[in-house]
Amino acid sequence: MGKHERLYEHIMLRRGDANVPFKALCSLMERLGFSWRTRGDHHIFWMEGVEEILNLQPKGSAAKPYQVRQVRNVILRYGLRLGK
Repeated sequence: MGKHERLYEHIMLRRGDANVPFKALCSLMERLGFSWRTRGDHHIFWMEGVEEILNLQPKGSAAKPYQVRQVRNVILRYGLRLGK
């Protein structure tokens, strides 16, 4: 199991939203098919067919827990999977 699969499982099984590395979360978003741009600390992710635009910012080297929950909710709502 690769690092993206482990992180995807970690997020989906709610193993600790405060323990998600920010760079890894951004990399996972790319692997899920999101396009992105950066303006300062704001990393904005969007995808065709997904209504929500996710604006993620780091808290130190980790992702903010409420933003990890937002990512999980989008994954669940749209049935996103790795490898599509």
